[in-house]
Amino acid sequence: MTESKWYAARRTVEQVEEGTELAPKFDENGLIPVVTTDHASGELLMHGYMNEEALRETIRRGEAVYFSRSRQALWHKGATSGLVQKVVELRIDDDQDAVWLRVDVAGGASCHVGYRSCFYRSLPVGGELPEAPIALTFEESEKVFDPQVVYGDAPNPTKL
Repeated sequence: MTESKWYAARRTVEQVEEGTELAPKFDENGLIPVVTTDHASGELLMHGYMNEEALRETIRRGEAVYFSRSRQALWHKGATSGLVQKVVELRIDDDQDAVWLRVDVAGGASCHVGYRSCFYRSLPVGGELPEAPIALTFEESEKVFDPQVVYGDAPNPTKL
């Protein structure tokens, strides 16, 4: 990444880890990982990515804007569904290569499948691994919205 009026060039470890300039480290694909939690409960809602423009737009709008790897495009969360993520707090980690968003979610859901959180299933831990595929347990029993009603026949944003 080159220096811009929004982001400082990464010059030294001390500047990145102890300084006051935003100098994000985007990966080889120009992306930085983002974890998003509910600001009040701390519940993990989703994980996504931002490119330089998405981070800049998130800061400017005060609403979460991600970069969709499957669509190769900016994704203003909630633009289609109305489930906008209003950023209450944006943090960056010590070496500025990961972002944490604490958000309020209009409509109460962040997952395109209709659940509140994208992390709506759990896996067993401890003990022997089974011979068959590992079974998942649903931790959310009801969807907040019906994706078919909200998105219609729009293509699934997740490629398999």
